[in-house]
Amino acid sequence: MHPQLLAAMLRRGGVFTTADAVAVGHTRHSIAALVRSGAWHGVRFGVYTTDHVRRRHTDAGSPHWLAAAAVLARLGRPSTVLSHATAGRLHDLVLPRDADTRVTLTDPERFRLGRGYRVLAARLPTGDVRTRDPLRLTSVRRTLLDLGREWDVVDTVTALDDALADGRITLQDLVDGVLEQTHWVGVGSSAGAVGLARVGAHSPLETRTRLDLVAAGLPEPVLQAAVLQHDRLLAVLDMWWEGTPAFGECDGRVKWTDPWRGRSAADVAWEEKRRHDALVDLGLVGVRFAQPDLGRGLAPKVDRLRSLLTQPLVLPPGVRIEQWRGGVRREPRARPWTADPGSSSSAAA
Repeated sequence: MHPQLLAAMLRRGGVFTTADAVAVGHTRHSIAALVRSGAWHGVRFGVYTTDHVRRRHTDAGSPHWLAAAAVLARLGRPSTVLSHATAGRLHDLVLPRDADTRVTLTDPERFRLGRGYRVLAARLPTGDVRTRDPLRLTSVRRTLLDLGREWDVVDTVTALDDALADGRITLQDLVDGVLEQTHWVGVGSSAGAVGLARVGAHSPLETRTRLDLVAAGLPEPVLQAAVLQHDRLLAVLDMWWEGTPAFGECDGRVKWTDPWRGRSAADVAWEEKRRHDALVDLGLVGVRFAQPDLGRGLAPKVDRLRSLLTQPLVLPPGVRIEQWRGGVRREPRARPWTADPGSSSSAAA
């Protein structure tokens, strides 16, 4: 590939325009021939990428990156940045399945709707803008709050909890951001979600279970509660109700269908049994939750927990329970997208 065209691709995040190709000697006929051959692919009218880059994004599940880069290239406005669900995808936030698939952007001075994209007009303070490989997009905090003004509250809290668990944001950061958006349309919804967010929910199921339990009238649990015996870690509980023997565990299917560390489903089942037995031996009593238990199926679990919350906690000597690592994950879940996923090689390799 011509070095100037490669430079244009790198500058634009993996895409180039017809004008970029013509500037290095291509004609519209040669461009069309390269597209027909499969060497180049049209991302949108007048914007292309190479087959290599397209395949890398397809394999990585990030084709939206190229769509976003192409819209930026077509608009050609330095003041326009990627935002909302588009920025959420690039930041690898937790998005609901029905999240907007259009490329969404924000510009301080322009509102515009186009094929497959929308540009929203809103203020963009310097602190709300980041650069990623080399696309400009809203920061994690601004993105979460923008989404919170549009999304259902539960979906927003799920995304907030995940970002908090990764240590990418703090509750105070979110509160400050809400105050900066006072009088913005939808800020009440995002403020409500921030008020419900907590550090320590490590999966959407944990967030939704906590919200349902609190809505049912149960007190807030301690999240990621470590059970320690003489400073030796025995277990980290998804939820524990302080001063009681009651704890809650959320079971997703992935733990059993795709075990990590090379374990089999049988290994997982045996380890879970041994862990549960050890907790019972300490006087703790657990209630387990799965996705089907939420909603109408939650009532029996709530009744069981209410009964357990009336019982005193009596732990053996040397045993204590406290929040582990402040509720933050040991390893972040999020893997923000890049211009050439999974490779440090050039975009045109």
